[in-house]
Amino acid sequence: QVLLVESGGGLVQAGGSLRLSCAASGLTFSNCRMGWFRQAPGKERAFVAGISWSGGSTVYADSVKGRFTISRENAKNTLSLQMNSLQPEDTDVYYCAGDSAFYVTKRTSDWMYWGQGTQVTVSS
Repeated sequence: QVLLVESGGGLVQAGGSLRLSCAASGLTFSNCRMGWFRQAPGKERAFVAGISWSGGSTVYADSVKGRFTISRENAKNTLSLQMNSLQPEDTDVYYCAGDSAFYVTKRTSDWMYWGQGTQVTVSS
């Protein structure tokens, strides 16, 4: 059974930082592309960032480029998202995603495994 468990969400003031983590089990983590998505109530889930199995390739949504950094530690089966310069519009539930495909894609339908999500709230 594949489990992706997110942690690190919370409440932060605008301009602040948070670091999200995702602990993965039940899959060969080092063979999987991994990603972060986010979703607000009543809206579609949206791509935030993705990383290749080796960590050598990363992709970001335009809205977070230069502020968020995705990284992974294959030896620990963990994925991270460092979020800096947070703004109220970054308020969402953030989801960890994984898949055995090679290339990082932005479509939610391309990803097989999902975590339960962690809430990030940025106050103005």
